[in-house]
Amino acid sequence: MTEKMEGRMVPSFSLPDENGEFFQDQMLQGLRWVLYFYPNAGTPGCTQEALDFTSLYPTFMTMNVPIVGVSSNTVEKLKSFQRKNELKVKLLSDSEQKLQEAMGVWRLKKMYGREFMGTERSTFVIGPDGAIEAEWRNVKVKGHAAAVLEKVRSLHRRA
Repeated sequence: MTEKMEGRMVPSFSLPDENGEFFQDQMLQGLRWVLYFYPNAGTPGCTQEALDFTSLYPTFMTMNVPIVGVSSNTVEKLKSFQRKNELKVKLLSDSEQKLQEAMGVWRLKKMYGREFMGTERSTFVIGPDGAIEAEWRNVKVKGHAAAVLEKVRSLHRRA
């Protein structure tokens, strides 16, 4: 059973982005933002999720809500993934899974009778104070980005 993270503070992090430049959570202080974790750049589900967030990116940005995607992929793979798909979201490499472990998304997974450690597709809305305002675990890609947008809109209206 996954422990709920809502109300908790996002752990401080500094990770390389798709350009190899370090990106820190403090860069988003004072903003509401979306933090999503995906298993592997270039796979069909991860590509569709990134494309869905990219297509909605202009709408998120009208509310000044950046979108940050995190995986265990290398910086080089993230750069290729971004270029090939013309992605607008910020991509971060958590190759040592430290942020994923802290957020509870680096988990034991089962596929085809095999067990292994991997990233549970998950999304979090982070508030301006750094606290988690909403979370989705074991995400199904279809319609997910739109559901996150609706949640952000509702939070934005309340602010």
